[in-house]
Amino acid sequence: MRKETKKEIIKTDVAVVGAGPGGMAAAIAAARAGVKVVLVERLGYLGGQLGSGLPFLAFLDMHKRQVVGGLAQEFVDRMAKINGTAGHEYCPFHLSSTNLNPFYTRIICFEMIKEEKIELLMHCELADVKVENNKLKTITVIGKGTKIEIEAAVFIDGTGDGDIAYMSGAEYEKGQDDSGVLQPPTLMFNLGGVNFEEFINYIEKNPEQLPYNMGLNHIREGYDAEFFRKNEGHIFFGLNEMIKKLRADGKCPIDRDTIIYIKLPITGHVAVNTIRILNFDGSNVHDLSRGELESHLQILPLIEMFQRYIPGFKNCYLTSINASIGVRESRRIMGVKKFTKEDAVSGIIPEDAIALFSYFIDIHSGNGDQTYTKTIEEPYGIPYGCTVAKDIDGLMMTGRCISVDAVAFGSTRIMTLCMAVGEGAGVGAALAVQKGIEPRDVDSKEVREILKKNGAILSI
Repeated sequence: MRKETKKEIIKTDVAVVGAGPGGMAAAIAAARAGVKVVLVERLGYLGGQLGSGLPFLAFLDMHKRQVVGGLAQEFVDRMAKINGTAGHEYCPFHLSSTNLNPFYTRIICFEMIKEEKIELLMHCELADVKVENNKLKTITVIGKGTKIEIEAAVFIDGTGDGDIAYMSGAEYEKGQDDSGVLQPPTLMFNLGGVNFEEFINYIEKNPEQLPYNMGLNHIREGYDAEFFRKNEGHIFFGLNEMIKKLRADGKCPIDRDTIIYIKLPITGHVAVNTIRILNFDGSNVHDLSRGELESHLQILPLIEMFQRYIPGFKNCYLTSINASIGVRESRRIMGVKKFTKEDAVSGIIPEDAIALFSYFIDIHSGNGDQTYTKTIEEPYGIPYGCTVAKDIDGLMMTGRCISVDAVAFGSTRIMTLCMAVGEGAGVGAALAVQKGIEPRDVDSKEVREILKKNGAILSI
């Protein structure tokens, strides 16, 4: 007869679920503020998409001013010490790029978690929540057949998809318009054997392959072959004319209009951000399953296309595939405040801002091959209230599931901002614990003072 497994119980001050850039920063910031922290992660490494080859974008604004500091900058500094990044490089298209060795990011994440004595639960999935009188009391996670109930004063949802909030009954929004279409995911994969000189020479002779006709008024002269030659961590975005022709001839295996690669701090290597799965919802396990299958099956045909048609990629080869698909958009959990497109485009920096950013609005079509973009001229600020759940006490959010509207999300989903916001959420959670109050009652001025003391940039 099978014995009933006894449930393990953990009591802590702050529990963070999801160790992507936002969750990592929240856990570290809360621990540094002096409270006990448990960090739960479903994968076998930390950092989420930091481990995919994606770069940090827009540490700098379009005027070349640095607008993100704090923990995110500390992370880059640590990477630089082990030659894991070329640092911040101004980009006429992406404002700035900060490339990352995806394998080194995982090591740095583990180092930082260990230094702060954060209790770590890896390979655990969220299984249940307990809400009493609109207050989140406990969550249950399961790993290797063991159920673990976590009791905390404050829970921070860093799952990306807002899973804790959803299971707790929190209000949320999803989709880009009334149709409910979501931005498509990407499965990152990396290639070695790239001849950059040959590729850049091709671009120099064929400038029509660059994205000057996309309507972004911040793409100035300078996003060209010479820029790619000089910048060790550049991001290439283009080949639209080539892709259009290949698709017309039935030789392109993807439903999108451009190719994106990131030059990695590994000789001859790039990370490819090109796969697209349409009509996909990352908060639906059936779509996730389909997406993982379909995206893996796009990789070899894409590599063959690169080898046959793109100069400089003739001898490229697959070096790694990210551990899971990268979901661009799913649930956005409604907070006591909501950041909007108008706030972003107008460059509004409210008094309770916990992070600045200015990356352009970038919305990938979820049911076609287009990409919508809109320039942001001046940095905006994310209010503290966007990290505090509107209708569930004891619950905060970090990462891409914070409280923003569908269009503003096209900018706020970027890893750099996720990390900056996560640091603010972690500080707010720690103050709530120490004062015995709800996160919504924390004085944002105190949060801001701590952030500024720790190197965050909150004004320009």
